[in-house]
Amino acid sequence: MMKRNELIEKLGYLGFPLFTTEKNVNASEVLAEVIRSNDPRLIESFPVVFANCNEKGLCNYDDLKNQLSSNAEKAKLSMMIAVSLAMYKYYNLKFFWAKEYQKILSSTVAENGNYYLKYLKNDRNIVLNSHKLSAQRLKNTFRNYYTGSQPKVKDVISQKDEFDLEFALSQVFSPKQKELFLKKINGKKLTKTEKEYYSRTVKKKVIALSNDTLNNMAKKLLD
Repeated sequence: MMKRNELIEKLGYLGFPLFTTEKNVNASEVLAEVIRSNDPRLIESFPVVFANCNEKGLCNYDDLKNQLSSNAEKAKLSMMIAVSLAMYKYYNLKFFWAKEYQKILSSTVAENGNYYLKYLKNDRNIVLNSHKLSAQRLKNTFRNYYTGSQPKVKDVISQKDEFDLEFALSQVFSPKQKELFLKKINGKKLTKTEKEYYSRTVKKKVIALSNDTLNNMAKKLLD
């Protein structure tokens, strides 16, 4: 089994540079160590490292699976692959190799991938055995460390976030209300009429949206 420092160094070469990098890496061995890890941050790196490995042609599923000795570890691998595929769908990234992994997964695990996608969309924690993975950190890690060949992936991700925000705002606010909301967020000065309209209508919706209980209830309805 690798020491933690060695694992972190090899993760750097595979697109998750915590400290330093190393060139000669057995990708299957590194991914297997991530699966065995009890460190949530390392486990949350799996989707981006898995994508980078496959993009570089370094990942072999059979070899990876053979690196794991217990059925529990192999089940965890399948679930993390499902989480990874959900991540790629979330960012609308189309990898030719992702279809092969979709076929490998059992129907039950593949179905779980649909729930993982919902959790990513709603920023809900993903419970994986004894681990609680933060959907927000999973997405941020992928955004920050994906190094593959998808064209302008950073732009695609930021555009998707912007589109999602625009769509969400349009579901809650009228065009005028959305305009005032964005002006207020961006620190722009409102006219006297705009201030009165904001206080009378927009502010009430903002207060409602910020209510934690309402947020939790809405997320439960979407599950």
